[in-house]
Amino acid sequence: MRKFLIAFLVSILALATVGLPLTVFFVTDTGGLGDKSFNDSAWAGVQMAVQKYGITANVIQSYEQADYVPNLTAAAQVADVVVAVGFMMQDAVAKVAPQFPNVKFITIDFSVDAPNVESFLFSENQGAYLAGYLAAAMSKTGKVGFVGGIPIPPVERYQYGYEAGIQTYNVLNGANVQVLSGYVGSFDDPAAGKAMTNSQFSEGADIVFAAAGLSGLGTIEAAKDAGPGHFAIGVDQDQDYLAPGYVLTSAMKRVDVAVFDGIKSVIDGTFKAGTVTLTLKDNGVGISPMTYTKQLVPASVMHQLDVLKQAVISGQIVVPATEKELQSFQVPPIQF
Repeated sequence: MRKFLIAFLVSILALATVGLPLTVFFVTDTGGLGDKSFNDSAWAGVQMAVQKYGITANVIQSYEQADYVPNLTAAAQVADVVVAVGFMMQDAVAKVAPQFPNVKFITIDFSVDAPNVESFLFSENQGAYLAGYLAAAMSKTGKVGFVGGIPIPPVERYQYGYEAGIQTYNVLNGANVQVLSGYVGSFDDPAAGKAMTNSQFSEGADIVFAAAGLSGLGTIEAAKDAGPGHFAIGVDQDQDYLAPGYVLTSAMKRVDVAVFDGIKSVIDGTFKAGTVTLTLKDNGVGISPMTYTKQLVPASVMHQLDVLKQAVISGQIVVPATEKELQSFQVPPIQF
């Protein structure tokens, strides 16, 4: 029934878009729109292109992984450009894209080697590194937490970068801040995210970083419910506004900019198959401006974050992206 409804919807949209400018279809991952994070950021990039170029934009929601192939196929049948987001969509795009050589595919968080696919990856570990250092510096209990959605490479890069930042704080400041880490197994279960966060709070953590899509909204809710002295760290978008004063910062990646740039490349004829990785150096990742919490952070810590950011950009610090790299990570001598 769902496949029938998708096909029916696409056929109606196809009739509505005949003769209009570039048509873009955005296929969500299972987190879907409304996550105030990954999918919403990608959709914001599509909307940026709508406003600037007057393109026609549509969205198809994926509710489970089995939706990926039919959703991508339905979109490609009527679109000029298909935007596919989420690492778990990789195999589906690899299967569908070659069947539609005249359709351009823009992918986020995974690469597909095909002449009509432009892929964007992010050095999530670099932004998370700064968030981890900040969390360790601001913790009053000496324990911080991490809540992941599903242990896929983009989320693991967040985790290991975060843990490396905590390790760096410990080495440079003679501290012993510990980290509690866990995965809820889903990107669309805020209740599970809240439960795991509350569990980490009960074990002594006072700051918890959630890289879990919609599930991560539960972490922000848990921090707000726990009251003063407890913080969440947001992800992907600047989520600080969701609970002003209770989101210490957000580890951001500019999915919106990547999606917009991909669509722009199709419009201006510069589309190039291959993979682009966005880093701290080009502002593709980073931490939020801390609009509601910056006044809580000592000036010395803000200075240290600036020094560490430049050390990452220069290559003096190579932030680990995998568990193996984290195990061998050595904090270099840094002068603040």
